[in-house]
Amino acid sequence: MQNSATIASDFAELPATASRGPLRIEYRWINDAAADTRADTRIAVFLHEGLGSIAMWRDWPQALCERLGMRGLVYSRPGYGLSTPRAHGVKWPVDFMAHQACDVLPALLDALDIDMPARQRTWLIGHSDGGSIALLYAARHAGALAGAVTIAPHVFVEDISVQSIAQTKQLYETTDLRNKLGRYHADVDSAFYGWNDIWLNPAFRQWSIVGELAAIREPLLAIQGHDDNYGTMAQIDTIAQHVPHARLVKLDACGHSPHRDVPDKLNDAIAAFIASQT
Repeated sequence: MQNSATIASDFAELPATASRGPLRIEYRWINDAAADTRADTRIAVFLHEGLGSIAMWRDWPQALCERLGMRGLVYSRPGYGLSTPRAHGVKWPVDFMAHQACDVLPALLDALDIDMPARQRTWLIGHSDGGSIALLYAARHAGALAGAVTIAPHVFVEDISVQSIAQTKQLYETTDLRNKLGRYHADVDSAFYGWNDIWLNPAFRQWSIVGELAAIREPLLAIQGHDDNYGTMAQIDTIAQHVPHARLVKLDACGHSPHRDVPDKLNDAIAAFIASQT
């Protein structure tokens, strides 16, 4: 397996729209060997967590893509990694995840010449905020993907989430957490406060995408750890209530990041689910 640290990032230029300026998005293709063997190779697009980036995924996307026999696309959302940073005076809006699902991700796929047949072979694999973005994309782009895997997603705001995010802010401002996160972001304050400020904004307490879930038609796997300090099983149980065909996996001895806590169990669950859909 190739070490992700040895792979240089590429950059996609997204033109300005009526609602935002131009964006420069850091991305990488992984497991290109899969693309060399079949013209109809499936693609896994990875959507990172609220403080994530390409670098923070480390080698897990590569390992999973090799297991699945898929080509993978990882990218850093605006404000993260080496992508266009968030201007420090700009606050993410309450619907920032819908903006990512309906504007930034489709624009990136366009920029990379991923046409509709290729999108229909694409699996979205999202973690935390990225899991919510995957759900929103699936709900609003029926027929434009093969399926989705959502890991520790948020579909509404829980007290446990707000409490943990407030604690993380204290750690960021009083410990070496800022320096640690600085390894993964060109502008670490842009990344951290973009995420932290919106989640701690009182207006965000009313945020919910529950009403959108019933529109999801493609295969859906929702995964949650029993020891997640950013959300409870109510998140994926709510998904199951509104998406009857969704399959749930609840992982023991697992916190908010199954790809770090129990990667083998996570990979087994994802591989088994995707195999069952083909």
